[in-house]
Amino acid sequence: MPVRPIPLQKGTAMPRSDDEPEDEDEDVLTWQQYLRHSPPWLASTVLHMVLLIVLALWFLAQPKKDVNVLEVHFAPELGDINAEDLLSMEDPNPVDSVMTPQNLPPVEDPFAAPPEITAKTANPFMSSDTKAPMIGLALKGRSIGSKAGLLRKYGGNAQSEAAVKNALDWLVRQQLQDGSWSLRGPYRDGGSAENHVASTAMAVLAFLGAGYVHNDAKANPYKETVAKGVKYILKMQDEDGSFPTDSSHHRFYTQGLCTIALCELYAMTGDPEIKAAAEKAVKFCVATQSSLGGWRYHERDDYADTSVTGWIVMGLQSAKMGGLEVPPNTFDKITRFLDAATIDGGSLYAYLPNTGEFKASMTAEGLLCRQYLGWPREHEKLQAGVKTLLDDHMPQWGHRDVYYWYYATQVMHHMGGKEWEKWNGVMRDMLVNNQVKAGNERGSWNPDGDEWGAFGGRLYVTCLSVYMLEVYYRHMPLYSDVKLQ
Repeated sequence: MPVRPIPLQKGTAMPRSDDEPEDEDEDVLTWQQYLRHSPPWLASTVLHMVLLIVLALWFLAQPKKDVNVLEVHFAPELGDINAEDLLSMEDPNPVDSVMTPQNLPPVEDPFAAPPEITAKTANPFMSSDTKAPMIGLALKGRSIGSKAGLLRKYGGNAQSEAAVKNALDWLVRQQLQDGSWSLRGPYRDGGSAENHVASTAMAVLAFLGAGYVHNDAKANPYKETVAKGVKYILKMQDEDGSFPTDSSHHRFYTQGLCTIALCELYAMTGDPEIKAAAEKAVKFCVATQSSLGGWRYHERDDYADTSVTGWIVMGLQSAKMGGLEVPPNTFDKITRFLDAATIDGGSLYAYLPNTGEFKASMTAEGLLCRQYLGWPREHEKLQAGVKTLLDDHMPQWGHRDVYYWYYATQVMHHMGGKEWEKWNGVMRDMLVNNQVKAGNERGSWNPDGDEWGAFGGRLYVTCLSVYMLEVYYRHMPLYSDVKLQ
C-alpha cells in the first residue's frame, strides 16, 4: 500500500496511508496514532530499553557486603606466576603458580562449586575454652587452589614462590638415605651442633608449609621425600611420646618441632597413624609442663624459658588446629608464664622470667603466643610491642637473626594492615635477593653473619627462611575474615 509522509511536529514526518482522513491540525498526532503507525520493531525496542533501565537501577541499588573473597584458581600446567597479576586483587584472570603440579586427576563434576570455608575474626584457635576448630581450617591456605589468592592478597609474588621451590629442591638434595636430615651436612657451612630428629622435623615442616604431604593422591613432586622424612620421625618417637636428641639441651626444642610437624600433618591428611603419634607427642608436652607454666631443656618442675616455651606452644596450637585434645589449664599455665616473662606488663619479653632483660626475639615469640592465646588485635600491649619491633628492629641483612625474623613475621602477618605491609616490604625482597642462586647450594641461604648461623648451620637458616616466604598461605591470619571458595 503506498504511503506518504504526514507531519508529526514541524520539521518531522512519518508515513500515513492514503485512505486515512487528514486531521485538521497536522502538527499534532496522538501517541495511540504514533504507536499504531510505527513499525513493530520500534515498539519492541523501546519496551526492552525501558526494562533494561529498570533492571539496572534495581541492581545498583542492592547493598554490597563487605567480605574478602579469595577466588581459587587451578593452573592447567606448571608455569611462572605473573608478578603484576599477583599484586592486583582486581585482576579477574587466573594466576598460575610455580608450585602447581602437573597432571591433576579429573574430578566428577569440574563445574561444581567447592564448599565455602570462612575463617572468622572471632578466632577459634585463640582461647583455651573453645571447642576444637574444624580440622585443618587454619592450614587451608596451603591447598593448591588457595595459594594464588592468598599470595595476591598478602604480598607474595612470583619471585618469592620461586624461592620457596628452589629451597625445597635444595632440601631434597640434602636428605640422607635413612630419610633424615642433618644440621652438619652433607652441604657446606653445617652447624656446630647435630640433631638429626630436629633437623628432619624442620625440613618436613618446610614441605608441609607449601602444602606437600606424605600420602597425597594428587601429583606431588615431593611425596617420596616427605614420606621418608615422616617415616624417620615416627621411627624415632619413644613410647612416652618424646624424641631422642644428640644434645640434652635440644630435647624440648626437638619435642616442639616434632609435635608441630605431626599435628600439622594430621590436620592436613587425617592419617590415623599420624594421629596416634601426634597425640602421644602432645601428651608428653602436657605432662612435662613446669610449675612456672613453660618448658626449657630438661624435665624440671621449676625450669622454663621463653624460647623453648614458644616452640611447645606452637606445637599445642597445631594440635588444636588438627582437632586434638589439649587440656585448657595447660594454656592457663602458659599465660601465667608469659606474665612472668614480660618486662613491662605484656608488650616486651625476656628470655628468662623475672629478669627484666628485653630481647627482640623473645618479644616476637611472646607476642605470637599471646595472639594464639586470645589477645585481640586492638590489645594495648600487643599494639605497643608490635610498634617497638617495627620502629627499632626491622630486618637488616647486615644484622641477621632469622630466629627473630621467623617469629616476628608471623606476628606481623596476623596483625595485617600497615604493620604487615611495612614488614613484608623488607623481609620478602631481602630473603629472595640473598638466596644462593647457583652452584651446589643454590636454593639455600648462607648462615654466615646470622645470630645463630654458626650453631644451627645452613639447614637451620634455610628452613626458617623458607617458612617466612610461605607465610602468605602457611597459616590463615588470625584477625582477618577471609572466605575461601
